[in-house]
Amino acid sequence: MTGAKTNERPGTRAKVSHSRVSAYKAREVLNQIRGLHVIDAADYLELCERDVADVIGKCLDSAVANAENNDLQDAEELFVSACYADEGPTMKRWRPRARGRATRIRKRTCHITVIVSRLDEDALELRRSREERRLAGGGRKPKADRAARVAKSKGEEVPAAADADAPAETSADRDFGAESHLPLEDGSMPEGFPIKGNADSMKYHQPDGRWYENTVAEVWFASAEAAEAAGFVEAGTKASTSDSEEEE
Repeated sequence: MTGAKTNERPGTRAKVSHSRVSAYKAREVLNQIRGLHVIDAADYLELCERDVADVIGKCLDSAVANAENNDLQDAEELFVSACYADEGPTMKRWRPRARGRATRIRKRTCHITVIVSRLDEDALELRRSREERRLAGGGRKPKADRAARVAKSKGEEVPAAADADAPAETSADRDFGAESHLPLEDGSMPEGFPIKGNADSMKYHQPDGRWYENTVAEVWFASAEAAEAAGFVEAGTKASTSDSEEEE
């Protein structure tokens, strides 16, 4: 029994027509994201070194947006159920060669289609359990990562809401010890906690440090020893060591 035709496959789709790349090259990338969760597929396309990955990434974002706006689907529950590339028209060009001859140049095009569908309940339950374990370790929610990635692709600044779901307000006391404190509501320093800590880079800054004034503290420490006990490293340690070696 044959499967469903390409134009009858269930799910929400997006299509890029007349892309200036051969179908063979597009299929090399499409084969890697077929069956992946949309977040995992977007991460792969962002790191892929092939130029066609940018076109496929935009097509994937369009399919996810269609599913959210038209079909009222949740982006975190979607996966790439189907993706394929059909050959488009070929443009013929000529290149002059020796003795008045000419060589044909074929400029290939293709039509790229990406279809996203909702995961089944078993796969969703497995992915939710994995995300809960990842968030317990201090990670960010995939929706925040996707919002930051979309803003980056548009050349805009990453919105503050992209980091709003990060568990920063609960990770300081749990992960960084009793001698740590969250910033106050106005972002100022709590009394008795002069050391600034950056949870992303895992570096801490002392009041006499070079970047102390320009650093936004995500967690404050009572002493440098408390920051190092929590796994933080002093900012500029390697730079200061190399400078001292050059002076000698």
